[in-house]
Amino acid sequence: MSEYGEQTANPSGNATDEDHQWVLLDEPIPGVRRITFNRANKRNSLIHPLRGAILGALRDADNDPDVRVSIVRGDGPSFSAGYDLAGGNEGYELPFFTASGEGQWPRHVTEGWMSIWDLAKPVIAQVHGYCLAGGSELATCCDLVYMAEDAQMGYPATRFGVPDMHFHAWFMGMRKAMEMMMTGDSVSGIEAVEYGWANQAFPADELSEEVLKIAARIAQTPADVVALNKRVVHRQMEVMGLRTGIRQGTELCALGTHTESMRVFIEGVQQKGLTATLTERDEPYDDYRTAAEQPKTAD
Repeated sequence: MSEYGEQTANPSGNATDEDHQWVLLDEPIPGVRRITFNRANKRNSLIHPLRGAILGALRDADNDPDVRVSIVRGDGPSFSAGYDLAGGNEGYELPFFTASGEGQWPRHVTEGWMSIWDLAKPVIAQVHGYCLAGGSELATCCDLVYMAEDAQMGYPATRFGVPDMHFHAWFMGMRKAMEMMMTGDSVSGIEAVEYGWANQAFPADELSEEVLKIAARIAQTPADVVALNKRVVHRQMEVMGLRTGIRQGTELCALGTHTESMRVFIEGVQQKGLTATLTERDEPYDDYRTAAEQPKTAD
């Protein structure tokens, strides 16, 4: 397994961990490159350099003739607990340019994750533990999603704001999407398959092996044909309006930052700290960080 850290601290030099390597790469079987998020101590929360390293590693794989399929997964107990809300981006610039102004952040992250659609080679999300908020956006934009049965995919940030990427109605159906937006509740791997967000769910201890079996099958198909057939599906979704709808949703996210609820949330973080504020948010629901023996979440 090798380490990949294309982007470290920005020229300001404010970051103290500029030698940190954000993703780990290995090739467990011929034709398959696995990209593992290397921030397990923060539940793989998505700070700027990690996002840049993920997308950079995927582009490198797309340009490598020996790679036929990429797998993205998280180290430690979770795929990703979402965007880092605890100051982890301090000292780092955005990993790629997005025009400034109102709504820059939701436009930035959706542009990044949607760029996975435009790669020639298929990308598989291997999801275990928590896959929340920004983590669910990343996984959604992968071509295939396989989950542990007990994994949880959700967007708890809807309890204080508006999501950056509005994929739920497209992949979960209107009724379930509405429920998730109104409650911030998550779904299990089994439920995610039932609603159509994920392809299959497996027992957690079998997930890696089963994903490699699927990747190996894809790698048998000629790469030029796979590239065209990947586009066949994505272009049809785009004709139906998925990409346009997600782009329009970034404007609603921008509006959400000006609500009274968001003001109260930010004040709570400033006065009580992030952990206390998120615990207070989730306590009435008895889930995420407030459920017994559950790992804490970032978003």
